[in-house]
Amino acid sequence: VLRFENVDFAYAPGTRNIISDVSFEVAPGQTLGLVGPPGSGKSTLANLIPRFYDVTGGRITLDGVDIREVTLASLREYVGLVQQEAFLFDSSIGHNVAYADPWAEEGRIVSAARTAQIHEHIAGLPLAYETRVGERGVALSGGQRQRMSIARGIVPGPGVIIFDDSTAAIDAVTERRVRDALAEATQAKATIIIAHRLSSLMHADQILVMDEGRVVERGTHAELVAAGGVYADLYELQSRSDAGASLDDEVQP
Repeated sequence: VLRFENVDFAYAPGTRNIISDVSFEVAPGQTLGLVGPPGSGKSTLANLIPRFYDVTGGRITLDGVDIREVTLASLREYVGLVQQEAFLFDSSIGHNVAYADPWAEEGRIVSAARTAQIHEHIAGLPLAYETRVGERGVALSGGQRQRMSIARGIVPGPGVIIFDDSTAAIDAVTERRVRDALAEATQAKATIIIAHRLSSLMHADQILVMDEGRVVERGTHAELVAAGGVYADLYELQSRSDAGASLDDEVQP
């Protein structure tokens, strides 16, 4: 179980908190969603889990053990972070997907690519998984790079996996397929999803709405919509926008 206990974080002593008094827990098989405006502290919160930064108040525990008491190597092996823009090397697709576990066998690489909905594209390339992607993945579209990043995050089989707005460049239909496949692939893992697109979070067991480093609302999608607060307003706004986009698509010749 991953648990935040009254966590505070500031970049330097005496400066204002970026994260203030955040508490939650995510058990294996559960999904936590994080939503909030830019600068609300979502990504900073995610970066505290693999200890890219240390908390300045409260504590984060895994199965009751403070993460500051375990080695960084073991912690980062257990925690997978899939970011919005991952660096892809000028190497083969297979080597890029297996970056976090270079000794991963081909079956695990292909399975991860299938989950990320990128296998069919790779399989259709002349050299398949031996195809070079170019520096920063120039041979791939933004959505393909993000799906490569998701596949890379799945390969090591982490116990906690965090998706930090990692489907922002993927179209809604493909994202739904990715989400369904991830639900199956991560059913025994604690999963955290940070997203601006609320459809990415609707299935979460709990959603936290953050603002200025604090949790201002929490609950399931249905509970938050019924509460009529910040989340409900954002959901209504996005639903109208999506409906407008669909209507625009329908009237195109």
